[in-house]
Amino acid sequence: KTDAQKTATQEAVLNKAFRQAINFAYNRTSYGAQSNGKDGATKVLRNTLVPPTFVSIGDKTFGDVVSSKLVNYGSEWSNMNLTDAQDAYYNPEKAKAKFAQAKAELQAKADQTSKIGVQWESSMKQSVESVLGADNVVIDIQQMSSDELNNISYFANTAAQKDYDLYNGGWSGDYQDPSTYLDTLNTKNGGSLQNFGLEPGQENAKIKAVGLDTYTTMLEEANAETNETKRYEKYAEAQAWLIDSALTMPNLSL
Repeated sequence: KTDAQKTATQEAVLNKAFRQAINFAYNRTSYGAQSNGKDGATKVLRNTLVPPTFVSIGDKTFGDVVSSKLVNYGSEWSNMNLTDAQDAYYNPEKAKAKFAQAKAELQAKADQTSKIGVQWESSMKQSVESVLGADNVVIDIQQMSSDELNNISYFANTAAQKDYDLYNGGWSGDYQDPSTYLDTLNTKNGGSLQNFGLEPGQENAKIKAVGLDTYTTMLEEANAETNETKRYEKYAEAQAWLIDSALTMPNLSL
């Protein structure tokens, strides 16, 4: 990439509408079929960072409450079914609308450029580029050795060493509270924050640009709540915010 292309990519990734366009253009059913076949394609799908039935809030599942709160972020989130084993987000019409919104906001064209792993990423590339147009968005898959991959991802000691635009990772909860998942993007100590090019506890203009400062405040308010039902309600609100932000794009439950 040229410096101009790199700058355009950074600007696009920082734009929420652009991230939402990618999320709606991403065919997770096709993605799941690469490892599970057509008949089992949806069985491994997940649509929230916190599993939708991880905790209950009154007589509702966590996922149901998240869905009820998600609609407050925009009409595109109306009637969302966040249960496992189905693709909640893939919608070419919404993807194109969000992309048009992103282009208007950016006032510039965004130029973003193991066998099953390649199939997975190729599937995502195909679905996103076919919906948004390869003239507009290019997912440039980089094939490398395991050592090369680990050096810029898993084994990297700093955010600056994490060398990619889009990362496919995962997280497993350690205890029975939504915070075990949602705190991973807490700007003060989040375990996944470096994957986004951010150092925990360090000021960065990008944190405010994408709203992670707001998200961290939501986490802190939820963590301070001692009433379990109210606590889970607040975490459901944080999960809804995270989905709307499109900073994470949940795909599989392994």
